[in-house]
Amino acid sequence: MVLGRRARFADDGESAFEREALAWIDGLYGAALRLTRNPADAEDLVQETYVKAFKSAGKFKAGTNLRAWLFTILRNHFLNDRRHENANPVEVDSEAVERMAADASSAGETAEDALIQRASDDQVRAALEAVPEPFREAVWLRDAEGFSYVEIAEMLRVPAGTVMSRISRGRRLLAARLSETGPR
Repeated sequence: MVLGRRARFADDGESAFEREALAWIDGLYGAALRLTRNPADAEDLVQETYVKAFKSAGKFKAGTNLRAWLFTILRNHFLNDRRHENANPVEVDSEAVERMAADASSAGETAEDALIQRASDDQVRAALEAVPEPFREAVWLRDAEGFSYVEIAEMLRVPAGTVMSRISRGRRLLAARLSETGPR
């Protein structure tokens, strides 16, 4: 259920904020599951996101994008936990990514779109999991969650040009991965 892109709260303040915030729980859980890759950890991450959001409700600016604000809290909390646990950062072999992107780009955007359209949801999900995290995250936020480039740039704390580049490369990597498995 989509309540609109911008949060609008009536005079009842926090209860309206809470109702609108809780409307995004399924989307937040999906994002948390993609980040953690573990259902229990995803549930914990969503719960911690809501605890922080409700504690910080007074800092939220009415009229701005509540959904993007919640996704930002979720992502930041995940990254902070990851840093705290001394997890290794994702390493990307730029040369390999460039080669894969160049190979995939020879088919053109319409070929990628056609391949993705023919693939099953399970194939797309599995192929997306094989895409390196920075690209996977940008593609997911744009194509599945529908955030704008500017909103994604704010969430990921990178320039909008970087977001566009990651989405383009991510889509090419996704299409290349799907072409390896072939549509069913």
